[in-house]
Order: sequence, then structure tokens, then C-alpha cells
Amino acid sequence: MSRLLIRNVSVLVVPEQGECRVEEGRDIHVEDDRIVAITPTSASGGREASRSDGHEAAGSGGREVGSSGGREVGSSGRHGGVGEVVEGAGLLAVPGLVNSHTHSPMVMMRGAAEDLGIEDWFNRRIWPMEVNLTPERVRVGARLACAEMLLAGVTTFVDHYFHADQIAAAAIEAGIRADIAPTFFSSAGQEAIDAAIETTRRLSSLHPRVTASLGPHATYTVTDEDLRRTADLARAEGLRIHLHAAETDDQTQASLDKHGVTPVQVLERTGVLDAGALIAHCCGIRPDDLPILERYGDRTTVASCPKVYLKLAMGEVTPIKGLRSVGVDVGIGTDGAAVHNTLDVWEAIRMVALTQKQREHEAEWMTLSDTLRHATRGSAAAAGLTGSVGVLEPGHQADIALVDLSAPHNQPVHDPRAALVYSVRASDVVTVMVAGKVVVRDRQLTTMDLREALAEAQSLAHTLVDLSAGGAVQHYAP
Repeated sequence: MSRLLIRNVSVLVVPEQGECRVEEGRDIHVEDDRIVAITPTSASGGREASRSDGHEAAGSGGREVGSSGGREVGSSGRHGGVGEVVEGAGLLAVPGLVNSHTHSPMVMMRGAAEDLGIEDWFNRRIWPMEVNLTPERVRVGARLACAEMLLAGVTTFVDHYFHADQIAAAAIEAGIRADIAPTFFSSAGQEAIDAAIETTRRLSSLHPRVTASLGPHATYTVTDEDLRRTADLARAEGLRIHLHAAETDDQTQASLDKHGVTPVQVLERTGVLDAGALIAHCCGIRPDDLPILERYGDRTTVASCPKVYLKLAMGEVTPIKGLRSVGVDVGIGTDGAAVHNTLDVWEAIRMVALTQKQREHEAEWMTLSDTLRHATRGSAAAAGLTGSVGVLEPGHQADIALVDLSAPHNQPVHDPRAALVYSVRASDVVTVMVAGKVVVRDRQLTTMDLREALAEAQSLAHTLVDLSAGGAVQHYAP
């Protein structure tokens, strides 16, 4: 059994309802991959404290990691059985962030598809670029993405892309947690769909930190027949489905014009909602869709990525207030960096708060506490990890980010919750743990060579964005 103590840290508490709060002077006790207790520092005195299981926590000896950078500041062996002590004075512990919808290897296309509407973005840039995808290019992109996310305090990402086995390999190497959905289009043919499904099965048992979902691309790129088959398989094998639906109101109107039903109605009639799904975006859902989603609210979640909606001038953002009113959890994501430009979930959190206030014309809506709840509990639900990640509580995974609020852009701190929503930058993250393992110390990755990841990406990126080959993996015409 490995033990770790985060000593004398402030802790963000996110209840299921009501106000979030920050509790100061806390010790977080970790055994193996889980939090076993959070106690007042004064009660432990850095030596011992009562744990949630009734046993006595071990002493605080061992390696101490300084709050000003996580550097080793002292070593006294393994006194009391604690292998490592992380000094948290002056830092705020938050649940490791969850990027609830992304396409991580698309960091390789960062900045290569700018100032375009959604149709041209797909047809003139992204889907022609994806003709160039290879396992190596996906692996290199995923490694860079994992590095970017971990350094920003993201401990879990929910991915939807091609060559998913390469994304899983990058995640395992980096020490991050991932749910990965291998993407498929109906136009690719049955053999490609079968291969994507088989990859989902294989990834599901690959590593404790990796889970997998079925990944039909969208209601407008996958036929009803293939969606039904996917839903039947999901129910039979206990898998989730992760797909795009009702991304824009234009998509919804196109579905009504062509098929007489909304994308959400397509998901219901094909059994996708019954099987359980994470739906990316949902900006184009209609009021009549909400009662449908309510019927499946116990197994349907939505991921909102607001920067993308603004940048592509999509017209609407995810109607979070309506979704929450019918019991649908909503998580926060970045989508791919080919449109979001970063995988910075802090930026996405801020965008959610601001765009929701604007959407509802209500400054009192999407409060600090509600925003933080979507970023933590809501995003954990979107990842299918409710009860495992998303809060700092005994019994949950020790996925933790320690944030330094001392920089000028955060000061003075009248309300640390406001700093987290509106001021914090990715560079404020000092220390990150995933499953009880320190993966970022003193703002440096411990699991991979960042310079190597950057060099690999820089050497290959031009081959991915080259449009000279012609063709496209798909045509956007919802």
C-alpha cells in the first residue's frame, strides 16, 4: 500500500446542491489511488489524524514537496508509513478537472482552420486534413494533448477520434485518465464500423485508468440502422455511446426537413438514449426535445464547449438551464484544439459562466457554485465516472490539482470561488495527481518528456495539415 499526505492545504468542497465553499487548513490523506480522509491540519499536527475508516492515519514523515514549486525540501525516510508528503500551504486543492468532450490529437491542427464558418471549417479544412491521419500522427498529437491537459490540472479527458488505440497508449504513458470513443461514419462501410467497435471492446479492458465508449460520429453522419445496431450493442455489453447531436439549430432544422424528426428524436427512436449516451453540444435542441431527454435523464449527459460556438458563429450555446430543469447533467469540455485552439478547461469554465448569463439575459444565473458544480460533478457524470472523480471526498479517486492563487491576476482574493471561475490560468496549477500518483510537480511533468513531445509534434504537424492529397474523410451536409 502506498500512502501520500497533502498537508495544510485549502480544499474546494462541491456539494450536490447549494453553495460551494473553501475549507482552509486541511490534510488530504491518500492510500494507493483513493482519498481516505480529509482532516483539519490542527487535528493531525502533521503527525496523525482520525481517518474515515476509524484507523489512525500514518505520520507525516517522508518526502516533503514545497508549495512554492513542489520541490523536495526535506526527507526523513518513511516515518509512520507515509511515502510522500506534499506541502499544501498557500495552495488550493480542487478536484482534477475533466475535459468532458474533446478530440485530443487535433492539437496537431491548432491554428490551421481559422476564420471559417462551420461548413467550410469541415469541408475545406478539417475533413480534408484527416485524410492524412496515421497511427503515428495520432499518437504524437495525443501525447502533446495529454501534456497540455495535465499541466493545466486536467486529470480526465473524454475523447472521440480515430486510431483510438494510439490515444489510449498516450494516456497510459502520461498517467492521465481517459474515456475514449473510436469514431466511425456510416460512409466508411461496415468493415470500418466493425473495427471501431472492436477497438472499443479492446480498450475497455486495457488499463484501470482507461474506459471506452462506442463512437458513432453524429446523427447526420451515421444512419438510423447503424445507430440502432450501436444501441443494441451498448445495452448488450454495458457500454456507453458518445456522439454529436443537435450541434446547431440549422442541423436540427435540416433533420426536420429531411426526416420529420429532430436529432434528439432520432436518438430516442434508435435506442441510443435508452442505452445511455454522452451527447456533445446540443445547442440546437428544441423545447419539445426536453421531455424526451427527461425520460432518459438518469443515463443521458451533455457536454458543452462554448468557445467553439462563439468562434464558429453557431448562433446558440447549450441550453444548460433547460437541460438541468429536466435532470440532465451537463459537463464542460473544450472540443478539439483545431477550433478551440487550446485544451484549457479553465477557459471553457469561464466561457460557460459568461455565455449562460448572456443566453438567459440573467446575471444571477449560472452562479459561481453552479459553474463549479458543472465543472466537477457535471463533468464527472459526462465521463461516466460519477462517484469516482469530480469531488474531493473519502472513497473517491485521488485525482487532485493544487492551484496557486498568488499571481497578480488573482489578487486580492475576496472569494476563491470567483478566482477559480473568472481569473485562474492553466499556469497557476502547481501540482497534479491522478489515482494518487504525482504526475505534475513544480509545474513540470513527471511522467513524460515535454521537450520530446513538442519536438515530435513540430516535426510531423505540417504533414497532417497538408491539403495536397485531395479528398476528405466525410462531407458536411447535415
